Amino acid sequence: MKFRKYFADNLLPPLLGLGLFILLWAMLSQGNETLPGPIKTWHSAVALFSDPFYQKTPNDQGIGWNILNSLGRVGIGFGLAALIGIPLGFMIGRFDFLNKMTAPIVSMLRPVSPLAWLPIGLLVFKAANPAAIWVIFISSIWPMIINTAMGVRQLPQDYLNVARVLNLSEWKVFTKILFPATLPYMLTGIRLAIGTAWLVIVAAEMLTGGVGIGFWVWDEWNNLNVEHIIIAIFTVGIIGLLLETMLIQLAKRFKY
Repeated sequence: MKFRKYFADNLLPPLLGLGLFILLWAMLSQGNETLPGPIKTWHSAVALFSDPFYQKTPNDQGIGWNILNSLGRVGIGFGLAALIGIPLGFMIGRFDFLNKMTAPIVSMLRPVSPLAWLPIGLLVFKAANPAAIWVIFISSIWPMIINTAMGVRQLPQDYLNVARVLNLSEWKVFTKILFPATLPYMLTGIRLAIGTAWLVIVAAEMLTGGVGIGFWVWDEWNNLNVEHIIIAIFTVGIIGLLLETMLIQLAKRFKY
């Protein structure tokens, strides 16, 4: 009885949604010869993932290597953004003068499209790989700065007044008051940043080339292999979902 209720409440709705999506996809593919259907795409995916780590030439490698290279770029850019963005967010939220000083810069640069930063990266680094990492960095840093600073500003002033009465050091204020209270906001910023980073890397790699899921999609388009493009779309979506799920599970382990 419990399983039936769990199935009806939690499993049935997503299964119905996926079923309707596949049905609509199959109907569209019937009326369009250039769009492969679900069955044909599935067989192509099985063949593709049966040997995901083959290596023929530097630009002809399995999808596994492309995914790993993209994740590596995202990891480096995202990590650098966290190392700089989170402490900067704490300082901006903590010190009103710094907040007023940086507010116009953040407000001006945050809406800029991440790909608009790519030419700057190519100009400075003279190479495609660090330029792609630069784009990930610059697109990931804003959610971390803004959400962390917001969390610090949401802290009740009474907490800081008590810390001042107790004559706590700035380090004690940070570790005992600011960090625990800001952690939910900070983790929200990290989730937003990783989603943005994984979204941007595909577009950046399309322009920079090399080994990566974005370049692989562009290469398959040049080969007019639509099945592989559809597979790449699902792969990017699934990996993005897994990254966000991992961060959600990590957030649940903390007590605020």
